[in-house]
Amino acid sequence: MKTVIMAGGKGTRITSVNSEVPKPMLQILNNPILEYQIECLREQDYKDITIVIGYLGDVIKSYFGNGERFGVDIKYIIEDEPLGTAGSLFFLKDELIDDFVLLNGDIIFDIDMKRFYEFHKEKRSLITLFTHPNDHPFDSGIIVTNDDNQVIDWLHKEDKRNWYQNRVNAGIHFLSPGVFEILFKRDIFLNKEKVDLDRDILKPLIETARIYAYDSPEYVKDMGTPERYSSVVNDINSGKVRDRNLSKKQKAIFIDRDGTINKKVSFLKNIDDFELLDGVIDAIKKINESNYLAIVVTNQPVIARGDLTLEELKEIHNKMETMLGEQGAYLDDILFCPHHPDKGFLGERLEYKIKCDCRKPNPGLILKACEKYNIDVSKSWMIGDSIMDVEAGKNAGCNKALIDKNKVMINDFKESIFSSLLECVNEILN
Repeated sequence: MKTVIMAGGKGTRITSVNSEVPKPMLQILNNPILEYQIECLREQDYKDITIVIGYLGDVIKSYFGNGERFGVDIKYIIEDEPLGTAGSLFFLKDELIDDFVLLNGDIIFDIDMKRFYEFHKEKRSLITLFTHPNDHPFDSGIIVTNDDNQVIDWLHKEDKRNWYQNRVNAGIHFLSPGVFEILFKRDIFLNKEKVDLDRDILKPLIETARIYAYDSPEYVKDMGTPERYSSVVNDINSGKVRDRNLSKKQKAIFIDRDGTINKKVSFLKNIDDFELLDGVIDAIKKINESNYLAIVVTNQPVIARGDLTLEELKEIHNKMETMLGEQGAYLDDILFCPHHPDKGFLGERLEYKIKCDCRKPNPGLILKACEKYNIDVSKSWMIGDSIMDVEAGKNAGCNKALIDKNKVMINDFKESIFSSLLECVNEILN
């Protein structure tokens, strides 16, 4: 399969690191960013590579040549003048007759391409975006999807936002060749001197209902600022970049919501009542910096009771993600059980009044996450403020911890009791 790497930009925000090379050639531990990309692609048999070069492109061409030294075949498209982040696709239209990969040349990543492509094929997608949460969603475009992961909106930084899910386009895409037919019908390449991938291609094509988001916690980070550059250096050194590839077993810290992340109120149904507990942001940031995933698993019988709609619950979770993201913290996923077994209440929704395997203390939510993200449950933790959380962890087969600010033993549970999520996370990570 062909891969197109967009490597023509200047990277004005990162020039303080090195202004004498194009951004994709910035050295990280003695190797340029592009070399890390090519290595990850080659290891998964993506060896047919076209690199789009512009600013100081001769530096790239001189270093990589035809790719033989790196075990791949490299061709080049040279932009004599800036064509935007996607303008050069016009010159590749006759070559890209099958599905292909399109990626930004300024990101470090290590992802399971097979999983990603299987999702693309399953959805019969025109374009599939690799999306993930990050620690600066306020400075990123937000991808909005429906329950089927179909993209329904794209919020740019300047667009009005309220509460939003921390889901960001990571700069890696699978495209089907049918995209060209649509773009030429719309004269995308004829009416503009520069073509922007996000604004001129991806966002306008949302209306086709054939753009999907593949969500993954795998490692993808751009080099947009000196701070992010420094973070990537640390993550490569620690092994975090490679370890997050979902072909490898993961570890997770599963976190209850009410009473563990946010202040507990009886059947939280008013979004204004949602407040983060002290220390939660720092705790989740520590998880993000570690080699654990941060995954919320929560019982939400308010759905079965008819107190909240699924849309209203999602908005509460969007508020949680926004509040965390504003402070540089993020959750890798949120899984919830909407069920409750007892019937006979005014306003209840009978379709959710069932016995299920996902309502804690049953382990269904934890086991679902383990299957989804290839998690080793025996090396993972369940943290919550009730004995149901502890029992769910036990039933799933993971380590477990109880949050009780008074440190009172509940049902003789005395293995790991902590006064806050932060105290617990510090103990686990240390």
